[in-house]
Amino acid sequence: MDALVQDGFVIRGGPLADGHRVVLALEAESETAELISPAGFENYFRDLAPLLDTEEPDAAAIGEVVARYELEIDFDTIPVLAERHGLRLGPA
Repeated sequence: MDALVQDGFVIRGGPLADGHRVVLALEAESETAELISPAGFENYFRDLAPLLDTEEPDAAAIGEVVARYELEIDFDTIPVLAERHGLRLGPA
């Protein structure tokens, strides 16, 4: 996967099959734009968002969305990463 850093921007590209994670541990507020190609995968985020915006997310429903988009997610890493980077899990 290639990365280009210029003027504070990081541009990365690679095959969809490449496993990856993005963790932005910044001191200042930032904005992120992610371009996804081919079209259609953006619906994953639309499908997932309402399932995560609850006190107790429905693991089975989340699993259905993950399976529909043929993803593999190691959910056990989420609390570890959240703690390491000082992130709060749960509804906004």
